Amino acid sequence: MRYLLLICADESVDAALSPAEAEAQTASYMAFNEEMGARGVLLGGERLRPTSDATTVRVRDGETFTFDGPFAETKEQMGGYYMVDCKDLDEAIEVAAKIPTAGRGSIEVRPIWELG
Repeated sequence: MRYLLLICADESVDAALSPAEAEAQTASYMAFNEEMGARGVLLGGERLRPTSDATTVRVRDGETFTFDGPFAETKEQMGGYYMVDCKDLDEAIEVAAKIPTAGRGSIEVRPIWELG
């Protein structure tokens, strides 16, 4: 079954990392990517730009409205995602727990609604 692993954390923490800390974080993500790629569960994933670059779109009564930034005010922001193919929710949780940001933020595990 496919799952989307939504990576959420306080983006101001990443912005405040020293160059050495940022390099270490990148290395931990590269190690995760290699491990999950070798296991055959990693289908894809991307890092997202900060919320300051986001645009929210709403359509009301046929009219389109756009707003700068994310819709919700939260302490954690979505910083990226992975799509994985796991045998069940238990395996997806085990994979999510290995994402480096899980130690300081949260990973939301969402099953993909398979159409057709």
